[in-house]
Amino acid sequence: MPGTETIDEDLRPLSERVAAPPTYVPRHPLVAEWRPIAEADTDAVLAVLRASDAADHPNFLTTREELEDELAFSFLDLEADTLIAVGHDGAVLAVGSVLEPPRQVSLVREFMNGTVHPAHRGKGIGRELIAWQRARGEQKLAALDSALPGWLVGYADRRAPDRERLLTAAGFAAVRWFHTMERDLALPIPEVTPTEDVRIVPYTSELADAVHAARDEAFRDHWGSQPLSDEQWESLIGGTFAPDVSFVALAEDEVAGVVLCDVNEDDWPAQGFSGPYISTVAVTRAHRGRRIAPALLGAVLAESRRRGWEKAVLDVDAASPTGADSLYTGMGFVTTFGETALVREY
Repeated sequence: MPGTETIDEDLRPLSERVAAPPTYVPRHPLVAEWRPIAEADTDAVLAVLRASDAADHPNFLTTREELEDELAFSFLDLEADTLIAVGHDGAVLAVGSVLEPPRQVSLVREFMNGTVHPAHRGKGIGRELIAWQRARGEQKLAALDSALPGWLVGYADRRAPDRERLLTAAGFAAVRWFHTMERDLALPIPEVTPTEDVRIVPYTSELADAVHAARDEAFRDHWGSQPLSDEQWESLIGGTFAPDVSFVALAEDEVAGVVLCDVNEDDWPAQGFSGPYISTVAVTRAHRGRRIAPALLGAVLAESRRRGWEKAVLDVDAASPTGADSLYTGMGFVTTFGETALVREY
């Protein structure tokens, strides 16, 4: 699977490799109307997402900011790329979107986001939603002259196996596995000194552009990763982003590494503990192997414990090329949950 450096120069343009299917018109006896999501639907869509979160992965919940950011992305056409299923009583039964982020360096990804309300699962609504998403994703790929690999991508929490079964039935293959890991802050926190002369400093908005660039460079060899657009970056450092528990490693004036955290107190009751979610751990390739990542993590853990929090949480690619899984294990993290990435390749 490519990161951002693996490009097959023999590929023909996607417009020649992917046949655009007709628009799929979903049908289901429980659904009175299938239509695009409108801005006025935000509350109803959020309610369905939060109900699904509580059933599938109660330890993290979709925030209003996350939903509003996605619906406002300039690269999401609400009319063509979103779908909502409304029941005969006016209740929203399912929601979905097909999101194609820009900055396609080595790969075009169409993310199939969405869910069926838990009260209406097992009735065939999810099959209709995914059939629409697959057709729309293929239409979007077929409209591109880019000679890059094309993926339709869906994720399934392993606590919600029905999602993975639906994607598998639609022709998706499980290709990557991710671990959620937790770290008890009551345990001793190792003091790690980098072998390179770096300063570990708190994140500030003045560092935003340099941190964005360092993050993109560091993830160039990670599975499926592409550079973040400015809109995606602003979303990452908006909402529940916690700059006070995020840290940057500076080698002279160059950003060598970064750890970014979110703090969402709404997640804490279902999690059963307080603490940050570590969204990003990145060390640029020129500075790897110098104990910068564990030093950054140590700073987050120490600051989190100072605040009286109980655990820190992160997600990691089980096959990360940087050996991140063993890094986190060495810092005292233990695996708790998992997620599967499923892909259709073109």
